Amino acid sequence: MQKITPCLWYDGQAKEAAEHYVAIFGGDSRIRDITYYGEGAPGGAAGSVLTVDFRLAGQDYIGLNGGPQFPFTEAISLSVDCADQAEVDRFWAALSEGGEEGRCGWLKDKFGVSWQIVPNELPRLLADPDPAKADRTMKAMLGMGKLDIQALRDA
Repeated sequence: MQKITPCLWYDGQAKEAAEHYVAIFGGDSRIRDITYYGEGAPGGAAGSVLTVDFRLAGQDYIGLNGGPQFPFTEAISLSVDCADQAEVDRFWAALSEGGEEGRCGWLKDKFGVSWQIVPNELPRLLADPDPAKADRTMKAMLGMGKLDIQALRDA
């Protein structure tokens, strides 16, 4: 059992978000449980979705329909480790649809959640023993929206 489970606060969109993410990540991803507001419970109409427990690629999350008080910010993001450019392209397209593309591999999805779509070789490129090469890689990354692995290698 996972010791720490991130809880994502939505304004009535927890189930829609969980279904969206499960469809994107596939594999070991699914909605595990849904709870509903009861009669007289503060924050939601009786029978509406309160929480959605879901799993994405083996990681568990809770989506909470808590209301508009606490919108998402870039202060926290979910980082997706990508094996190759095809994965970068697929996750970038799916998660940015209806959202907002950012810089350096960051985006906001249509629910306002920030994501980092990162090729798994990026840390190695940024830690190259040649400081000039590492610096060129960093500068190349800073000029990108979606990360381009070949361009990072070529930097």
